[in-house]
Amino acid sequence: MKQKLLTTLYILLLLPVIGQAQENVDFASRLRQIDEAIAESPRFVAQREAKIASARHAYEQADGRQKYEEAYRLYELYRPFVSDSAIYFLRQCIMMAEQQGDHAASVRCRSLLAIRCSNIGLYDEALNILDSIRPGNGLDKTVLGTYYEAYNNVYGELTYYTRLDDMRRNYQEKEQHYKQLMYDNLPPTSESCLLRREQAAQAEGRLEEAMAINDEWMNTVETGSHPYALAALYRYIEYKLQGDTTQMMFWLTESVLADIRNAAMDQGSIWELANELMLSGDVSRASHYISYTSDCANRYGSRQRNWQITPLLSHIATEYKAQSERTTKLLSVTLAVISILALLLLGALFFAHRRNTQLHAARNDLKASNAQLSTLNTQLSAQKDELAALNSRLSTLNAQLTENNRVKEEYIGRFMSLCARYIDKLDDYRKMVNKKMKNKELDELFQISKSTELKEKELEELYENFDTVFLHLFPNFVDDFNALLLPEIRIRPKKENRLTTDIRIFALIRLGFEDSSKIAEFLHYSVNTIYNYRARVKNGALGNREQFEKQVKTL
Repeated sequence: MKQKLLTTLYILLLLPVIGQAQENVDFASRLRQIDEAIAESPRFVAQREAKIASARHAYEQADGRQKYEEAYRLYELYRPFVSDSAIYFLRQCIMMAEQQGDHAASVRCRSLLAIRCSNIGLYDEALNILDSIRPGNGLDKTVLGTYYEAYNNVYGELTYYTRLDDMRRNYQEKEQHYKQLMYDNLPPTSESCLLRREQAAQAEGRLEEAMAINDEWMNTVETGSHPYALAALYRYIEYKLQGDTTQMMFWLTESVLADIRNAAMDQGSIWELANELMLSGDVSRASHYISYTSDCANRYGSRQRNWQITPLLSHIATEYKAQSERTTKLLSVTLAVISILALLLLGALFFAHRRNTQLHAARNDLKASNAQLSTLNTQLSAQKDELAALNSRLSTLNAQLTENNRVKEEYIGRFMSLCARYIDKLDDYRKMVNKKMKNKELDELFQISKSTELKEKELEELYENFDTVFLHLFPNFVDDFNALLLPEIRIRPKKENRLTTDIRIFALIRLGFEDSSKIAEFLHYSVNTIYNYRARVKNGALGNREQFEKQVKTL
């Protein structure tokens, strides 16, 4: 029944919600915990095997009623671990119960055996076992409830898997009939009743009632136990029906972690998680999880699980192939872009060299003009006052031009150095890409191409270079800039020789970048963000905020 409901709900509620959940840092942490738990699964399996070995020893030493109890304990240990062994010890319990004349224990164990058979797809065997049982009068209600639960379970599985409509109606009627008989005999707080009540509420859209039932169920199980994994899985379904992405992924990962840590080989939650991850495009992790749960299903011995996992494995293989083809195309495009960028950088270097030559010529012209003006100043000494004022203005202009030349030379020299370094970096990146393609390390190359670490590192280096050069050229800019602001608004960089984003924006304005779009392009912010920064700082100006940027340009 568990498998049936999960599959049905997944078909009805296949939603592309995983992408939103992955934005949550907590979900990424949960996935890391699952990866670590899978890596440690041999230790969890060894712990369960140690418990089984201890129980086997006790079983071999026991006799009479105690031997029956130890056999039933082994059945409980094997039930989520190895199906064949669980069935074997149930059959031992049946044999001992009949030898001891315990009819109630015999009926109970036969009913549990029928449930085990129906859960792994042995429907004929399950019905034959149940049809061979003669409950009789005076049977304990709990035992009788388990007997009806077994019938409900097998007819529920047949209802789901049959392809014939008339047979489905027949099985469904019997399923409902035996479910009611089970309700009449089992305690309402038993796992079997709570599970089916929650399933019914979910199917009928009574989500608040279903959540209340799950709350009641959660109060009966120990956190982290195998029963807790099943209750958490149904809680995941509750939140999925409500569209609560964060909560649904939390409870799904809770169920997965509980299954792995309890060494449960009969798992329903991890292949559901693999489905969600594959929808989000995380094919690598989905493949890892489905491979793990496939190994568990083979160990458990359930053909039912293998039937459910096989289509997903096929889908993942197809997605891997498509992703590989996309990666190859992306690499080709990347190489082409790198080549174009290299050509553009070479062109930029040529242009910078030409501009530098022109600036040198202009500087020489300015020096010659200054010499001529000095000669004229000597010749026109009779007009001292007027010429003194003219000379002062010309000196100021010359100083500004010299300052501008110095700024331009400094930035051009730094720009040419950066260009040369970027060419080297692009060539190193090309060599790395070529090497990994040659070695067919496409998955690793794909991970590298997905990462934004390179971009962030280069941006940080760019800003550091800009700050260093700017403060070298204008060492008093930060103090002068803050002098234009109200005391409570003044900005102090946290690191020496570094600028904050606010000051960096006005440093660019000091260099002549007035357009917010150009500043946004350089700093990799949106135009609205740059506009908001400028407006916020200007609102803290000591004087007229409309004249603030003009004052910055004179610093």
